[in-house]
Amino acid sequence: MIRLLRWIVYAVAALALNFPVIVTLLTSFKSGKEISVNPGFWISSPTLENYATVLRVSDRLNIFAYLFNSLAASLIGTGLAMIISFPAAYAIARGRYGRKILMPLIVNLRAVPLIIFAIPLYMMFQFAGLLDTQLGLGLILTIVNLPLSLIVFVNAIAEVPIEIDEAAKLDGMSRWGIMKGMLFPVCRPALATVFIFGFITAWNEFLFGLMLTSNRAVPMTVGASFFFAASGGGIQWGAASAVMIVGALPPMLIGIIMYRQISGSMTAGAVKG
Repeated sequence: MIRLLRWIVYAVAALALNFPVIVTLLTSFKSGKEISVNPGFWISSPTLENYATVLRVSDRLNIFAYLFNSLAASLIGTGLAMIISFPAAYAIARGRYGRKILMPLIVNLRAVPLIIFAIPLYMMFQFAGLLDTQLGLGLILTIVNLPLSLIVFVNAIAEVPIEIDEAAKLDGMSRWGIMKGMLFPVCRPALATVFIFGFITAWNEFLFGLMLTSNRAVPMTVGASFFFAASGGGIQWGAASAVMIVGALPPMLIGIIMYRQISGSMTAGAVKG
């Protein structure tokens, strides 16, 4: 009986948390006429016309270009954040450098509204020729991902016994050798966690994508809004739902595939013996 109640609670919680996604998914399979007369869960005449509209390439709309731009910028923003933050985390966790000033300063970036950086960043990017480029957007996403990357890596490295470093030094290994050969394999769950959350954060970024891109490097979050307007005015709810589902698939699939690595990182160090 208790087990049954537990599963009921899980089912209700899952339905409540995923209710917007379920509604969006169902709406994407309805025609415009059915949406206006049948906003409920039941689909009278399922159709793929909305997805055909979204996947159709035109001079103004190209969902494949938006997906590629988001993929490139997200990989740059996540990869650079990991490359920069891992050595910094090693210095903080092992050498105690920057623990009192540098780390709180970087972490507090998450508490500052990003819109504050809009004007100076736009001016700097315009001067450097990085406006409307995947590299420019990726560099901004690197800054967005740095706080989370640093926190996770510092905690992960701090969990590794320092005796491993000392033994490696006695064998003649350099600090870079210790990070690459000893800590990287041990911190693999943390690396996976940082990559997944960093990628999802970068993929979902809208503000800087709207502000710093206009044509060549428009990300999926901004490009999706172009599908909302119908030719006769109003909002094209079916196409809007379809493009949101397509845009959410990449981070969703990555999260599902790498779920075990995330859970392993979250529980690492929770029990010591």
